[in-house]
Amino acid sequence: MSIRTAMRYVMHKITEHPDADVTFEAECLHCKWKATPSTESASVDVECMSHTGRSGHAGFRRIRTSFAMVVRAE
Repeated sequence: MSIRTAMRYVMHKITEHPDADVTFEAECLHCKWKATPSTESASVDVECMSHTGRSGHAGFRRIRTSFAMVVRAE
């Protein structure tokens, strides 16, 4: 008995999930201060600049969180 197997390669890509927002966050590298998470990076940047003005701390860790999914490339 002979069994034949057909194999094929289907192209896929990774893309941001359409039902989830991107979230931006930041935290000071010098103290425990954290910006309020937001879906807009500009509001987080403004909070960082305000923190720098009050504290003199100029270093921040910026975090961009998104959700992704793998889909067939058409």
